[in-house]
Amino acid sequence: MPSQFRRYEERLRHQQQQLERSLLTAVEQGRQTVAEDTPDVADQAVLSYQKEMIFSQGTEGHNQLSLVRLALERLGEGSFGECLHCGQAIGEKRLEALPWTPYCIECQEKVESGEIDDMVRAA
Repeated sequence: MPSQFRRYEERLRHQQQQLERSLLTAVEQGRQTVAEDTPDVADQAVLSYQKEMIFSQGTEGHNQLSLVRLALERLGEGSFGECLHCGQAIGEKRLEALPWTPYCIECQEKVESGEIDDMVRAA
């Protein structure tokens, strides 16, 4: 494995650990937020909002964790750095910024505009 890929692997593993810790914290916070113990309607609304935020953060964290794990798999398979859609090399600057990205910038733009299906999210 080239040293450049080792550096990406280290970053991905570090990101994976951070996300896993963050998700555990979100689950703990979600369990501690119980609206039934709060008689005040305004307090219940605040707690409901907090639970929704925790859930949203957890969902986004889970999605990113899935991308990190897939990137680590691609490193092991030797396909890391290749766009999952078109097969072209993902730019080095893009990989530096988002080593878990499954798409080159052109295909990512097409995913975001709905021109192509997100193969990762659909799986």
